[in-house]
Amino acid sequence: MNNFGLVFNIQQFSLHDGPGIRTIVFFKGCPLRCRWCANPESQYDQPELVYNKNKCIGTHECRECLQACGAGAIEQEERHNKVVLNRKLCLNCGECAKVCPSKALEILGKTMSVNEVLKIAQEDGVFYSRSGGGLTLSGGEPLLQAEFACGLLREAKNKGMDTAIETCGYTRWQNIEKACQYVNTVFYDIKCINSDKHKRFTNVSNKRILQNFKDLCGCFPQTPVIVRTPVVPGFNDREEDILEIINFIKGNPNVKYELLPYHRFGESKYAYLGKNYLLRGVPTLTEEHIKFLRNIVNRYMGER
Repeated sequence: MNNFGLVFNIQQFSLHDGPGIRTIVFFKGCPLRCRWCANPESQYDQPELVYNKNKCIGTHECRECLQACGAGAIEQEERHNKVVLNRKLCLNCGECAKVCPSKALEILGKTMSVNEVLKIAQEDGVFYSRSGGGLTLSGGEPLLQAEFACGLLREAKNKGMDTAIETCGYTRWQNIEKACQYVNTVFYDIKCINSDKHKRFTNVSNKRILQNFKDLCGCFPQTPVIVRTPVVPGFNDREEDILEIINFIKGNPNVKYELLPYHRFGESKYAYLGKNYLLRGVPTLTEEHIKFLRNIVNRYMGER
């Protein structure tokens, strides 16, 4: 059992992604490359340098990172009194982040042990008992680090915590099967049924995802499963797109269905990572359209 994993954030006192007050552990690494991803810092499965140019106090006042970078990946931009990061040369070593006084440069991704994560989660133990909350694993994709994720879930369960996992379902069935021995709730992404469209927008086929969902419902019929669909304009925002998913998941009494409206809250992160946001300029959905789609879910899934 691997007792260590790569985590990029631990969010305490969350009221989402499970009942009650939660501690959410965000795992680094994801096999998908969704065009709308709100957490692009979760995709790469290694520690990663982020640079927020707005926080840089300027090369006239500070040259610490220029002196610390041994790869020549940081250069001076005289016009704006800032530094420029050449990601082709960057080794993600983190030496520049160590000396940056304003935290304009930071390394995301920290190796942590199961005990280290649980120690943080247990700080909120009194809130779990009062609210019915607990620990949720998110990402990225937690099951990309399956041994660490399952070890964390097992130990949390042994300590009496309510446990949940968010997964895109793109993993070996054995990983889901093992994790489900230690979870109270599974949040499962199903983005669309059409495999070609799924691959075009996420870079992977959905065949494994859909088969794993069938196996999940068949092997763990008592485990609550909440299927989530991020509703993205031009991808899956039509009535027929949602009906296809409903027809695939309905008939399983342990399954509920939620729609998550597309938003652009994570767009600024792409610039920090030196990446392009592929849905730039795509408008968010109107409240009327989301309400229309949710009414379809209510009608066919019997949910409120």
